[in-house]
Amino acid sequence: MTTRLRQCWSAVRYLAVGAGTSLLSIFALTLLAAVLLLCPFGVGIPSLAPALRLARRPVALDRRRAARELGEPIPEPYRDGSPLKDPATRRDLAWLAIHAATGMLLGALAVGLPLGVVQQVVTAVVWPAVPGGIEGSLGQQVNSWPMAALTLLVGAAMAALTLLLPWAARWQARTAWRLLTPAPGVVLADRVAELTATRAAALEAHGAELRRIERDLHDGTQARIAAVVLQLGIADQLYERDPAAARELLVKAQDTATDALAELRTVVRSIHPPLLSERGLAGAVRALAERCPVPAAVDVEHETGRPAAVEAAAYFVVAEALANVTKHAGASQVDITLGGTDSVLFLEIRDDGHGGAEESGGSGLAGIRRRAEAFDGTLKLTSPPGGPTVLRVELPCGS
Repeated sequence: MTTRLRQCWSAVRYLAVGAGTSLLSIFALTLLAAVLLLCPFGVGIPSLAPALRLARRPVALDRRRAARELGEPIPEPYRDGSPLKDPATRRDLAWLAIHAATGMLLGALAVGLPLGVVQQVVTAVVWPAVPGGIEGSLGQQVNSWPMAALTLLVGAAMAALTLLLPWAARWQARTAWRLLTPAPGVVLADRVAELTATRAAALEAHGAELRRIERDLHDGTQARIAAVVLQLGIADQLYERDPAAARELLVKAQDTATDALAELRTVVRSIHPPLLSERGLAGAVRALAERCPVPAAVDVEHETGRPAAVEAAAYFVVAEALANVTKHAGASQVDITLGGTDSVLFLEIRDDGHGGAEESGGSGLAGIRRRAEAFDGTLKLTSPPGGPTVLRVELPCGS
């Protein structure tokens, strides 16, 4: 009984608020009708698209209400461009019409039925204390016990109807869900567009990475190796005539070769860090934290091995995030959480800096997003002024 009463109270609140949004739906439809009436005169045509965008506001409110009632998210189905060509506009108008016609009625019943039950019971109890009786909510004069009994029966009927309010609230939320969610074809088309964009971004990032590696090898390692070859050739020519100068050139060639080997190791490390193969992702992230100038703590919640490409992406995400903290955040502490499941890798990098981080600020966050989206992952950044800054990345593992 307690659960049923709680459900009824929740339904009363939902439907009562729905009565208010029903008024907004009526206003939106009236506005659109007025604009359409002006279209033949050429006055309403420029105002039609703004009016449709304005009508999306009460629709968005009902979308959020229905999502909370059903406990499942309802994504916005809108596309960029004119609302006149958007397929979601027709579904919005259908919802506005249905909600305008039924929302006020259901809201009135949600408020009136419980109040009617209370009134019927009070009338049946207190009528003897009122000279001449009391007029009931249905217009009957309650001045005798038979009329009081009839009043209680009416109250019982109202109570039975009140118990149906959760069903009415569910119907209203389900109707909103069916009309206000993206159509299956739209979802598929948007998904294809999203995957096309992320694939293009991944290819662009891959091409940029290859060009960087080629540039590093050409300008650094290759140039130093060429210098070693030249120095060894000159030393060979000087060996008979000037052994001291030849020895000096050999020492320089050795130093140059050592520098070339160090640069080559750096390039190889940027392709796939050896730490990942030696220590795994958790150990590699701990090594990054140890090298970070800002004190960093690592909390590993799940250490099961993931695909090598996913672990490499996660490693570079942490490395770039720590570089951002060091350069821009002004933080005194960084907390890194590595978790998730076998199918999803979860990363969280939190710092206590001054906040205000933005992807458009040139801090490398856009590159982290592209790296995550290349794996069909997500990035969420929370960085209010004054901090803290929290970067959350989820990478699917394909299992």
